[in-house]
Amino acid sequence: MNVVTTFKEKKREKQIKYERSLLRELSIQRLHARVKECFGSSRLANGLIMNSGIEEACFDVAIEAYLLGGRFSRFGYYGESQEMARERCNQEERHLIATLYNFFLFWGNGDEGAAGESLYYLCEQYVGGWWQEGFKKGEMKHKLRMH
Repeated sequence: MNVVTTFKEKKREKQIKYERSLLRELSIQRLHARVKECFGSSRLANGLIMNSGIEEACFDVAIEAYLLGGRFSRFGYYGESQEMARERCNQEERHLIATLYNFFLFWGNGDEGAAGESLYYLCEQYVGGWWQEGFKKGEMKHKLRMH
């Protein structure tokens, strides 16, 4: 007798397999270096990065943004520009940016009022950079048919 599976289960299994293949190319050292590179210049964020919980939150958001870019890279493979593909996932990307920004605000010392806007732009740049990297890696995997 055969086992009955649904299309949702198969789609989810395929997505997990693809995400695992994308994550094989990502290392903790690169995540750590990118956090230092992006938030090391900000006085507010630099003091907070010493807290390992905040660094882990940055890692989580980076991985989510990387996988989001990787998922939407198939549109680039089928001819859409990177900007058009990015517009498709604008809401999810904005959610990641807001999550990281609010996490910084929660763990801040209360002096983020003046630096709040620049901190938001740093979060935007950080998430956008990881999205782009995931998009490029995913597009390359699609071109090489390694998905």
